[in-house]
Formats: sequence, C-alpha cells, structure tokens
Amino acid sequence: PNTRRVFLADGDALVLSTRRLLKILVALGAAFPYLERVGTYATAQNILNKSDSELVTLQRKGLKIVYLGLESGSDEVLTKVDKRVTADEMIQAVQKAKKAGLLVSIIGILGLGGAELSAHHAEETGSVVSQMDPDFFSMLTLMLVPGTRLHQEWSEGKFVLLQPEEMLLELRQVIANLEGLTKCIFRTNHASNYLPLRGTLDEDRARLLETLDSALKCGKEALRPE
Repeated sequence: PNTRRVFLADGDALVLSTRRLLKILVALGAAFPYLERVGTYATAQNILNKSDSELVTLQRKGLKIVYLGLESGSDEVLTKVDKRVTADEMIQAVQKAKKAGLLVSIIGILGLGGAELSAHHAEETGSVVSQMDPDFFSMLTLMLVPGTRLHQEWSEGKFVLLQPEEMLLELRQVIANLEGLTKCIFRTNHASNYLPLRGTLDEDRARLLETLDSALKCGKEALRPE
C-alpha cells in the first residue's frame, strides 16, 4: 500500500491505446493511494502517434516519465542497427512529451557504431541529446548477444568492437558535445558500464571530463572488471 512508483513492463507500453492506458492508470491510482509516478518505455513513433491532448491526459492521470532509447544520434548508425526511426523524429517526440509535462529519460549506447563510426556516433549523439534537453540521460555500453546480427557481423570481422578504454574516449566525446542542457541528470551506473559516473549537466561537465581523463591515464586499473 505504500508503493510510490510503478513501471509498466515489459516493453513499450505506450503502444497501447489511450483508453487502455487510462484504465491501467486509474486502477493503479485506486490500488496505491501514495502513488507518485508511473513510468514506461516509449518509442518515438508511439509518442508521435498520440495527440497532444492524449499525452496531457495520461500525464494528469499519473504517467509522469517515459524512457526513450535513442541509442545513437547518428542516422547512419541507427540505420545499421535497424532502429527504424530517425534522430530528428526522436527529437520531435521528446519535445512533444516534454510539452505535455512528461519527464523524459534518454538512453544511448556506447560502442554501437563500432570502431569505424565511433567519432561520428559520439558527436551526433551529443548534438541530438543537446537538442532534446532531457531530464535524464544515461549511456550504457554495447554488449554483443550471440544469435543477433551484430554478433554475427563481429564474429565475421565486419564489426569491430571497441576496447574498454576506447569506450571511455567515446563517452568523453559525447559529454564534450553536450551543450545547453538544463538540469539534466547524467548517469553511467548501469552494470555494463566500465566507469560509473553521475552528475548534472551542464554544470558538472568539467568535473565529469576530468574524471574520465584521470581514468584514461590510470588505464584498466580504474575500470570495473569484465
């Protein structure tokens, strides 16, 4: 009965009709009198498919935060991994969600462009996130899963996976390209990350870059073990 937060699992729940989502939100509000926030994953397509009034209604009934997997700000990388949405469409979706009063948490993936597109991936991700100005931003680290196409490309030598130190260099590039963020909470504390970081951007950017530079000088000793 003291539950304050609920996450709608296990995929992109915003694909549901507004009618069905409202039924769920009303039921949660009745079951948990102290409920403060309901969250869900969301794709750009499903945010854009909702009208402004639908998003506002959902927000007023308890849906307070959406988590959107940007993965990369590079359309070239997004195409390679079959994201089936452009960076510009994701920017539009985030701006629409924020206009409706929703908090937005953006997720990017270090190493997704491989060695070939690393610099482009980092630069474009920083640029796109800057345009989104999300409430939360986190970077996870690519982990290749057997049975996937990307794992197959890696095993055939077509995709070059970054080394841990290269992941940190890429992360440094992303942060260096972030501009104009207003009180965005940044994290790299996922189990996949080699170096846990936390700060508020833009104000903590210099400190985060210094921490990364220090870790890069120390080498593998400063990183989480595999």
